[in-house]
Amino acid sequence: MLLLGMLTPASAAEPRSLVVLGDSLSAAYGMAVEQGWVALLGQRLGDDFQIVNASISGETSRGGRTRLPGLLKTHRPQIVVLELGGNDGLRGIPLVETRSNLMAIIEASRQAGAKVLLVGMRLPPNLGAAYGESFASLYRELARHYGLSLVPFLLEGVGRHPEWMQQDGLHPRPAAQARLLENLWAHLQPLL
Repeated sequence: MLLLGMLTPASAAEPRSLVVLGDSLSAAYGMAVEQGWVALLGQRLGDDFQIVNASISGETSRGGRTRLPGLLKTHRPQIVVLELGGNDGLRGIPLVETRSNLMAIIEASRQAGAKVLLVGMRLPPNLGAAYGESFASLYRELARHYGLSLVPFLLEGVGRHPEWMQQDGLHPRPAAQARLLENLWAHLQPLL
């Protein structure tokens, strides 16, 4: 877990806290953590926020749900950026389970007083069009149900630049991280 822009707890002007609960796309997989979009967000926000990158490569919605209570208790975030579910889809975890886990994360975050930004994901086409559409609509449904701001697709526009993707075709390179941040920024800014 990476803490960015942190002041001492005894500081009179303790910054607000923002927790990113995500998977490899937020954990800066295949690059230095300082090159990832979460670190770029920390630079943009400066000392106004303590950014807690609680993202883990390979994380599922179940794993995030399990870790969330400790994160909420320790960091008392004002904002939770929820970027999970992609690994659920890639592993074929039933959508009902993913939905249940994401709902529990949203509800617990809100109960702790945090605003939630939901980050949507799409699946590769080889998993089938019907499953892919059902998966993508899960995020829209949750955003509508809870009245959340939704980033429709974190990787929007990145696929048009093959040079921005790592060899696995799933993870963006450092050159794409500013684009990921911009995809998220318009939805995050009103919550700040």
